[in-house]
Formats: sequence, C-alpha cells, structure tokens
Amino acid sequence: MDRPVEDSAELERLTLALLHCRGEVERLSERERIFSSLLGGVNAVLWAFDWEAQRVIYVSPAYERLFGRSAALLLADYGEWRNCIYPDDLDYAARSFAEVLEKGAIEAREYRIIRADGQLRWISDKCFISQQGGAGQPTIVVGIAEDITEKKQLEGELHCLATTDVLTQSSNRRHFFECAQGAFEHAVQFGSPLAFILLDVDDFKRINDTHGHQVGDQVLQRIAQCGTNALRRGDLFGRIGGEEFAALLPGCPPDLARQIAERLQREVQRLSFQAGGKQFSVTVSQGLANLRDDGNLDSLYARADAAMYQAKRGGKNQIILAD
Repeated sequence: MDRPVEDSAELERLTLALLHCRGEVERLSERERIFSSLLGGVNAVLWAFDWEAQRVIYVSPAYERLFGRSAALLLADYGEWRNCIYPDDLDYAARSFAEVLEKGAIEAREYRIIRADGQLRWISDKCFISQQGGAGQPTIVVGIAEDITEKKQLEGELHCLATTDVLTQSSNRRHFFECAQGAFEHAVQFGSPLAFILLDVDDFKRINDTHGHQVGDQVLQRIAQCGTNALRRGDLFGRIGGEEFAALLPGCPPDLARQIAERLQREVQRLSFQAGGKQFSVTVSQGLANLRDDGNLDSLYARADAAMYQAKRGGKNQIILAD
C-alpha cells in the first residue's frame, strides 16, 4: 500500500534534481554568453598555445578582426601564424616567443604582421606560461596581442619632429650633432677616417631681400635636396643654422671627401630659380675638415667653420680644405 507514496517521493526528488540541473545549465549558458560578449568587445586577441604539441588551442574572436585571417585555419595549423608575420620580423618574433620557456613571461615584444588584405600592421604581444598545469601536464602559454599601429605612427611622427628640420626635411641641428658625436667617437676609437663639411649659401640675405622669404625657403629646400643627392648612403646632412648646412662623412678618406664636396658644389651650381619673371642661380661656400688629431668634435667643427669663412672671404663659391 506504501509503494505509490514512495514512487511519488522519488519522482519528486528526480524532478527537483532535473530542475536544479536545468537551472545550472541555464546559468552556465548565460555566463558563456556574457563571457563571449565580453571577449567580442575586447580589441585585443587572447590566445593559448600548447608548447609540446606546437598547436594553438584557443584564440579569441578579435583575431579575425585584427589579423584579417581565419581563426579556424590558425587552430588547425600553427604555421598560419608564421605566415602572417612580416618576413624581416619573423626571426625576432619566433626567438622572443621561445624565451618565455626560460623567463616564464615576456612583457612586451613588437613585430609587424601582414593582414590577408595586404595591410601592414604593428602588433604588441605579451605572453606567459600558465600556472594551472601540474607535473606531467602540457606547457600552456597564454597571451594577449594588441594592434599598436597608430601608436607606432605617432611615435614616428614625434621622432621626425624631434630630429628633422621642418623646412628642408634634413636633420635639425640637435639631431645632427648628436649623430656626429657618436660618429666622431667611433672614428677615434677605431682609427677610421671621418670628414666634416660646412657650407653656407652665398649672399642669402640678398636673395631674401630681392625675391622674398618664400623664394629663400625654396632655395634652402633645394640645396637640402642637393645634399641628399650628393652624399653616400650612411652620410649625414643637416641644416644647422639659417642658411648654413653641414655634412658628416663617416669612414670617408680625404680624397673621397673632396670628391663628394665637389659633387655637392656642382649640384648646387646647376640649380635654377624663377622669381618676378627673372631667373637666377645660387652658390655655396664650403669648408672641408678631415679628422686628424682633433681632441673632440668641437675642434673638427671649428676647423671646418674656419675653412668655410676663408672660402667666403676668398670670393665665395669654392671649397677650402681646413688646415
């Protein structure tokens, strides 16, 4: 007679258990939806990598948006990650990633990627070894990758503003002498040749007074271009005063330095300008100093400066070799 009552009680317990399980499933599903929504809104790629298997085991939804590539392909083949890295940065990216095994974490490594649409983007990637696994468990590296392209562009613009003369786009005075100091110290240490050229535009005040400052600016810009054309790769050219420019020639023996100065002189002499319906040309006076027993950069600069003023006093439009 008690059996129906027992069956009813058991059925009630099972029903309550099923309702409880259903509630737990719903709560877990809701948490998963929230988690996925949060990950979808993060403008960074979260990832996990099985080191022993050399396999990406998780990548967040932002991967496809930032990298412009299929997450499924990445999860299927780790080579997909290597294929997206800019070739010049591949060795660094792989080497710095491997360092996580020794250091436990890599705080910042920056490299370029090529999106599937051909865009070149800068990535900042941080990673560390997960501490969740115990002995005998696979080594899991987790990380976060962010697109820092805009930051890199801003850094480049700020660097350009700090080192470049706005008018002529050549090195400004501060940057020129910072670089010159390093080149001077290297030449002294290793006994290598070094040449310093100082040049000044002849009668520049007359050009400004006759044709206006806008034309004067054009003269300075085109002389700076002559400097770029005449110098070698690795040489430095800068505007260090109003109409005064300087060139530094590391590893350049005296005979070659003279040839470069003469080439620059010819480049300037070929320039032609139009103003007020009239055509005119410009010349420069140069002082050339080769490194000898100069104790510091100031000494080398002073010798070039003295030679340049000698060229001015001697009739202009010429190159004088410093004593």
